[in-house]
Formats: sequence, C-alpha cells, structure tokens
Amino acid sequence: MTDTMQGGTPNPDSNISFAAFVISLAHTAAIHFGDVPDPATGTSGQVNLAAAQQMIDILALLEQKTRGNLSAEERQLLDQILYELRLRYLDVSGGGAAKPDEPRIIIP
Repeated sequence: MTDTMQGGTPNPDSNISFAAFVISLAHTAAIHFGDVPDPATGTSGQVNLAAAQQMIDILALLEQKTRGNLSAEERQLLDQILYELRLRYLDVSGGGAAKPDEPRIIIP
C-alpha cells in the first residue's frame, strides 16, 4: 500500500500526519541520545550526539520552513519537542545543569 494515489495526490487513508512525522524525528533523536532501549536486547543504545544534533537541526529547519502554515496544535507540538530535545542535548553533552535523577524525554 502506498501513501499516495496515482498522480501523486495524497491518499486520504494514509496514517501519515505532520504530528506523526515530527514525533518520528523526535523518536530518532531519542534513540541517538541513548534514551530508547534496543527492542531485541532491552539495553540502551550508545549516545551519538552528532546524529542527535542533526535531528534537532532538521526539526528546526522544518519549524522555520513551515512557519505560518501550521495549525496551533502542530506549532505547539513542534515548539515543545524542539525545546525538550535542546534541553536533552545540553544534559547529555554536559552543557546543562540537570540532575542525574531527572527524567528523560519520553516520546510517545
């Protein structure tokens, strides 16, 4: 099954939404922070700050390019995710003053 119909028009039955796309990018960043355990082993992955930063940069670019074209809910979601990921980056990179027992970002 494809997400587009013949001629490139969006398929109305597709489960793809802007919110789902943003959350998938945030989830990928969480993987790079080592916050999401490997489903096979149950252990946390290795931290890859460069890859996490790249995901944050992609989300920031998306925010910039979609400015003025999002619903209030989409805008709030994107702003909140960017805020949380930037704080998490500071925490993981040692640039923040977070306590070791602070909760990690949970991406639904």
